[in-house]
Amino acid sequence: MILDPISVALKYGFLAVLYIFLLWVSRSAMKDLRRGGQGQSWTPGGGSPVGDEGTSIHAAAGGNAAALDRLDPRLVVERAPGHTPGMEYEVGPGAILGRGDQAEIRLEDPFASSRHARLTRQGGVVILEDLGSTNGTYLNEELVGGPQPLHPGDRVRIGDSEFTYLDAVD
Repeated sequence: MILDPISVALKYGFLAVLYIFLLWVSRSAMKDLRRGGQGQSWTPGGGSPVGDEGTSIHAAAGGNAAALDRLDPRLVVERAPGHTPGMEYEVGPGAILGRGDQAEIRLEDPFASSRHARLTRQGGVVILEDLGSTNGTYLNEELVGGPQPLHPGDRVRIGDSEFTYLDAVD
């Protein structure tokens, strides 16, 4: 039986693509496993938080409901190219940080992506999340691996830009 050279080439081509796909999947899994043990992660939708610490997002959100309604989350500029130290940005219901035109908090930092990080308000807690930036987002000098709750005094760093988080109640 003589095999058509085209069918043989297609068979070997399919095997090559299959092996490349399996290599990509295993490499991604290994990367996730290496990154998975860092810090505390937050689960959306009110699920229980996962982490090594005894703290939780629910403990930060607990307390007086009237005080939560008056929560006034802000980012204070410590240092950032094109910004005056001490300048304050209101977070409101949320904000995007980045170099792009659609960012509510615009960064003139060459290490910032156009949509670098997002702040969202979940009840009385503000959540920081990196949006797949090239250089990463740092919370208290630790790389953010997933959504993280912010606490008063936390430092958020994107490239050469550094902010302090405040949630003063009026």
